[in-house]
Amino acid sequence: MRALRITLIIAVILGVVFTALDRIAVNFAESEAAEKIRTSQGLSSAPEVSINGFPFLTQVVGKQLDDVDISLSGVAALAGERVVRVSEVRAELSEVTIDSGYTSAVAARAEGSARISYEDLAQAAPEGAVVGYAGPERAAKNQVKVTGPLVKMLEGAGLRLPDTASALLGDRTVTAYSTVEIAGGDAVRLKAESLPELPVPGFDADLRRAMDYELDIEGIPVSLRLNQVTADEKGLKVMGTGRGVTLVG
Repeated sequence: MRALRITLIIAVILGVVFTALDRIAVNFAESEAAEKIRTSQGLSSAPEVSINGFPFLTQVVGKQLDDVDISLSGVAALAGERVVRVSEVRAELSEVTIDSGYTSAVAARAEGSARISYEDLAQAAPEGAVVGYAGPERAAKNQVKVTGPLVKMLEGAGLRLPDTASALLGDRTVTAYSTVEIAGGDAVRLKAESLPELPVPGFDADLRRAMDYELDIEGIPVSLRLNQVTADEKGLKVMGTGRGVTLVG
């Protein structure tokens, strides 16, 4: 009995030591992976990396990680020369294969999501315009509300208004509802459902050019394609999936 008790104590101690070593190893690996992802993806700051599954060391020996979660910051969207901040960028990766030299990693499957707030979305909107929640019915159709001063919006589109036209338009404010959709797998497009009737004819095309634009999302792996965008009270949620997504290497 005494020998059995000693054996059990040693087994428990070894289990604790192995678990501690395993956690130390995974913490180090997460830090190294975060820095490699930062440099390979050109991010301004390192992401948060969580390697799931236990034990970690056996996954390393097998050169395949079961699940990896990544949270990114420093991701931006571009609308022409205007930069829009993208927040709450997350990715869930499955079956991440590590090469023999531990220098690259490829995920068999990946699911990602990101948030763009209405405040940030307004940074790419027409001059002086405010982008906001359009209500539950329109949000269900992926629409947002765009409101702004007509003259500023037209001038922001590069139009030089004659004095007579500016006087007629005055401080008029216009409202339109724009539908958001995925364009090309790496951009979000906003397109006005219909344009408000203008008191001065001949400026519809200019207003359309001011209100319709695309946001090119930077910093996402090439093999991760955006496939869905939804609108809610907080802003836009963009989602994407991919296979064979290269993280580093």
